Parts: sequence; C-alpha cells; structure tokens
Amino acid sequence: QVQLVESGGGLVQPGGSLRLSCAASGSIFSINAMGWFRQAPGEQRELVATISSGGSTNYADSVKGRFTISRDNARNTVYLQMNSLRPEDTAVYYCNFYGTAGWGPPKVYWGQGTQVTVSS
Repeated sequence: QVQLVESGGGLVQPGGSLRLSCAASGSIFSINAMGWFRQAPGEQRELVATISSGGSTNYADSVKGRFTISRDNARNTVYLQMNSLRPEDTAVYYCNFYGTAGWGPPKVYWGQGTQVTVSS
C-alpha cells in the first residue's frame, strides 16, 4: 500500500510564500516523475510542476519564475516552494508520482490534497 502525505498548505496574504511537502511511503519499488497539480473550485485539475528522476523540471506558464519544484530521492519526498503568491493560486494542491509499488505495474499515485488560500 502506498501513501502520499502532503503538508504545508494554509492561508497566506498576496505576495507571500508557502512551501508544500509531499512524502511517499509504503511498498514503493521505484519512483520516476513526481509532480504537483492543483484544482480550484469549479475548475479542472491542472498541472503546476513536474520533476523527473534526474531533476529535469517543467512548469505551468502561470507559475514560472514564482514556484520551484524539488525532490529528495532518499526520502521519496517532493517539495513545492511558492513565492509571490496571488489570489488566483488559491486551490487544493495535489502531489503525485509515477512509479511502481509492490508487484503492480507502473502507475500514477496521488496524495489527498492540501488547501492553499491566498487572500488578504
């Protein structure tokens, strides 16, 4: 069984910063790409950032220059440093990874989400 536990969400004023963490645990055999997605009320879930096992990163245009994704492979943990936050960044943020666990085939695993609210 695989668990992804996110932390670090909360309420922040516009222009502020937050750092999200997501730790994966369980019978994980390998983790390839890891990423962060978000979903605002009434909207579809959208990609925020991804990072490959080798450290290559990809960002949504809306967060480039403000957000930074990183990972600690030894701890199976992915981070999202969010700076210069805007009200439109308000959403539930989900982490995920693509990899293998137990005897199953490779697939995407998701966390439960953490709320980020940007408001004055």
